[in-house]
Amino acid sequence: MKITSNFKRAVMAGLVFIALNSFINVKSIIKERKTPEPRIVNIVNFIRLLEPRDPAITQDVLYQTVVKQVELMKKHHLGGTFLLQYDALMDSRYQQLLKTLPKESFEIGAWWELPQPLIEKAGLKWRGRYPWDWHADVGFATGYTPSEREKIIDVYMADFKKIFGYYPRSVASWFIDAHSLQYMYDKYKIVASANCKDQYGTDGYTLWGGYWNQAYYPSRINSYMPAQNAANQIPVPVFRMLGSDPVRQYDTGINSARQGVITLEPVYPKAGGNADWIDWFFDAFTRAPALGFNYTQAGQENSFTWPAMQKGLEIQFPLIEKLRNEGKVRVETMEQSGLWFRKIYPVTPPTSFTVTKDVKGSNQKTIWYNSRFYRINIMWEDSTLRIRDIHFFNENIADKYTTQTATSNECQFFTLPVVDGYLWSKRGDLAGLKLKAVSGGKESLLKGGDPVFTNVDKETVDINWPLAGGGMLKLRLKEKTAAIELVSSKPLNWFFDLEVAQGAKTPFVKADKGQVSYRFEGHDYQLKLIKGAVSAPATGAVFRLQPQSNVIDLNMTDMN
Repeated sequence: MKITSNFKRAVMAGLVFIALNSFINVKSIIKERKTPEPRIVNIVNFIRLLEPRDPAITQDVLYQTVVKQVELMKKHHLGGTFLLQYDALMDSRYQQLLKTLPKESFEIGAWWELPQPLIEKAGLKWRGRYPWDWHADVGFATGYTPSEREKIIDVYMADFKKIFGYYPRSVASWFIDAHSLQYMYDKYKIVASANCKDQYGTDGYTLWGGYWNQAYYPSRINSYMPAQNAANQIPVPVFRMLGSDPVRQYDTGINSARQGVITLEPVYPKAGGNADWIDWFFDAFTRAPALGFNYTQAGQENSFTWPAMQKGLEIQFPLIEKLRNEGKVRVETMEQSGLWFRKIYPVTPPTSFTVTKDVKGSNQKTIWYNSRFYRINIMWEDSTLRIRDIHFFNENIADKYTTQTATSNECQFFTLPVVDGYLWSKRGDLAGLKLKAVSGGKESLLKGGDPVFTNVDKETVDINWPLAGGGMLKLRLKEKTAAIELVSSKPLNWFFDLEVAQGAKTPFVKADKGQVSYRFEGHDYQLKLIKGAVSAPATGAVFRLQPQSNVIDLNMTDMN
């Protein structure tokens, strides 16, 4: 058959059309996959050699747990980070297993709990009840003097390099003191660390009031306190572990000595082991607005054993794989995330984690906003607004563990409380700054609809909350300030009252002259009003914030 020139032109036009459509489709896919703010997932599994708390959890059980974790990650083409406690580091089975992992997608690092073989090889006396003891004065660096910590670090690093041929780039633990972090950075050039989510008393470890989720650069004299200036920070980003529930974790265990746990950890059947909760968490994580970037950590320590974590991981990992393939999350090692963070952020950035749709049966909404100066949490529940938490950060406040040793089996890290909806509450009597108005001579909570969160620039989040009776409450959160404005065609006598449970101990000192004064653990600080007024009402509230020309503008920094 003779092919005419017209036929050739038609064929060419068709090919161009197909190619153009393919290009458009590729562009649309790329556009769909492009996430304005990165959503980063680290899969972190840390490894202990033994578990003295349960004789049924043998060394073989712990090893097989890690084998199963590796198999599941490979099945779903997911890389991640394995962190080795020293006794596991020295075990040949773990060495052989982890050396087989592809270096481009897996990272081997250090888990900084200190067992008996490490302490004794550093020339120190072991004071633990077992070869691994989880008490803060024995199994963590806080139990040793700064010079002893350096000896312990040197031993671990030398043996790690002897086994793997390089020094670990990531070192994590429930908590690591500032002296150890600085020494690891200066001598061994670590690039990332991680500590426990905020919790009160859980397992004897309290980390309360810090940079909520994501990551921060710690002060040189306080590993839990974000630094305000590059000159005073340890240039190692500390990521917050465990994927904390942004709505419920904070309040769980109110009026108890210990908090419960509501996290992405797969061993918890109502959270990280529950398909509905997992779907909700990752929907909020990927879909709701997040300033800067959003972060979560998946995975589990082998001490829980494979039967306890299997169900949760087999729900989570396929979902993470799917979200990764759709371009909605980045799955990285801790080292990769640490290098990215250091490249992008010279100092701790402002970030936010928001929830615009809660789990089935709940209408709660929330935002956690952090900067290097403060954190704030705002809750919407039953159509009302409550500022549940505000803590200030100050790089000049040392934690005692930087220079001293822990003297008990527990540890405590704090920042500066301005509003504490956990410690100042009781069941059925929740503390916080509550938005109220006076109408007909009576005070009542203002009510409204669903808040709308908008990222304005690299530091600013705007929140618009439509009020039930008309008008709009506008909140603007910035790196150093928080402004609240009520826009309405009708005059309204509105204010915020700080209410706490009866008998709650607070650091409040007084409220006058445009500021609220506090004293906490020997440090004096103030919540200062740029615009508005503060008073001590006769209603029983600790203090009242009142607007000036319908605006309350707060200075959210303790740094002069």
